[in-house]
Amino acid sequence: MRKHQSLKRKKITKKTRRIKRSSGLYIAPSFLGVLLFFVLPFMVVIYYSLVDNPISGNFVFLDNFRNIVRNAAFRQAVKNTLTFSAVSVPLAVILSLLLAVVLEAKLPFRTQFRTFFLSPLMVPVASIVLIWQVLFHYNGAVNDVLTAFGGSKIDWLKSDYALVVVALLFLWKNLGYNMILFMAALSSIPKDILEVAKLESATPLQTFLYIKVRYLSSTALFVTIMSLINSFKVFREIYLLTDDYPYDTIYMLQHFMNNKFKSLDYQTLSAAAILMSIFMVLIISIMFYAESRFGKDVEG
Repeated sequence: MRKHQSLKRKKITKKTRRIKRSSGLYIAPSFLGVLLFFVLPFMVVIYYSLVDNPISGNFVFLDNFRNIVRNAAFRQAVKNTLTFSAVSVPLAVILSLLLAVVLEAKLPFRTQFRTFFLSPLMVPVASIVLIWQVLFHYNGAVNDVLTAFGGSKIDWLKSDYALVVVALLFLWKNLGYNMILFMAALSSIPKDILEVAKLESATPLQTFLYIKVRYLSSTALFVTIMSLINSFKVFREIYLLTDDYPYDTIYMLQHFMNNKFKSLDYQTLSAAAILMSIFMVLIISIMFYAESRFGKDVEG
């Protein structure tokens, strides 16, 4: 009997090892790809941030980080990027959630609303930027409307209103995708829970706040993270709207890093990239922690 059990264990062990080996072979290409295209380049970035320049390679430890923190252009770029993210990301999450809730109900012109918010997903970025240039140029459509009502023209992209213009572009471009995610999450909420709430005479607002919001926590986390990442990538749209050096309020962190890359200042660029990575990791970690605490009872 013991011999039989011993042979059975050996067979199971061999089978387990065979599965592990085959799994390792399947994972190997992806692992090598991540190592080659992500881990090794990041190691190079860390190396560049700790030397005076890539040619001489003299180790300066944290001097590059100290210099970049004292850099006025870097501080301005960080301030603008954080301001833009702090304004645009909550709006992108809240507005897309409200749109999903509204479009979930059977309202007139629901299809037209969906098309309006989903159209930016099907249009190239350059075309979206062209629309915004037509609208917010000094001789554009918005100023034509202002002058028609007795107002004065505003140079939207070269004034303090530039951040508002970019925020509107960011929202119009991202609301449709976020809205789809929330609509999918709303449709997956258990119907029996909603029916019980209705039988208990819960108001629509109470149902939304105490049931739907709790079940949407994971989706809200994902939407927030994606919106945050997209807010850090808004440089593309701003660059197409303006140039390397836009108006002060829309000079973002990506502008700073792009200009450093053009001037071959790799050590400053690398230090800025590492600081931005650390900030993103901290923010996303806090979001995951908050979601795990908030959605624990829902998962249970």
